[in-house]
Amino acid sequence: MLSIAENRQRDHAYSSFTKSLLARDIAPGQIVSQRELMELTGMPLGAIREMIPRLEADGLIRTVPKRGLQVLTLDLELVRNAFQLRLIIESAAISVFCAQAPSDMLGQIAAEHRAVRVRALQGITPDVLETAQRIDWAFHDQIVDFMGNRIISGIHRVNAIKIRLIRNSDTRMLPELAVSVLDEHLRVIDALVARDANAAVLALQAHIECANRRALGL
Repeated sequence: MLSIAENRQRDHAYSSFTKSLLARDIAPGQIVSQRELMELTGMPLGAIREMIPRLEADGLIRTVPKRGLQVLTLDLELVRNAFQLRLIIESAAISVFCAQAPSDMLGQIAAEHRAVRVRALQGITPDVLETAQRIDWAFHDQIVDFMGNRIISGIHRVNAIKIRLIRNSDTRMLPELAVSVLDEHLRVIDALVARDANAAVLALQAHIECANRRALGL
């Protein structure tokens, strides 16, 4: 059994790896060694060895005999699987969120989205884009986390990493998409405020399908 310090080192190594992956310091499909992972994360070999099984279990890396460790590759199967999983998790989560989320929480979410949309219509600056991206990711995380199921939240977080890698090989929201993504969210939010679970599910599913098409370049 790992000590508390060893667990922290492993978790820090995992976090550093995923940040490097999203920052494209590591390329999808790239073969890396344990030594390279040490240099990349700044963590000792022991932490790297403890991290690898977790990365393999999450599908972020796989061991290639006699070659090293291969970062996940981006292909159509990954796109299909990742978005299908997202649809399953978030469709279930939005129903719970619609029924149980406090009205003041829903009001705050709506107000934040509308405020950023107004700013986006006035001009897409780096600050506006960063804010839009932040509330985009945070909205989906909040819906899933509201279920209070750590297992589901953990699966959601790993799947979100894969989706961010998939989306046009970019983890950032594109300037031309900011307003349309906010509008998609607002359709979900309006249904939540009305406590219309069926409409919220349909609006969320339409939003995820749009994201899927954008990821495929359609």
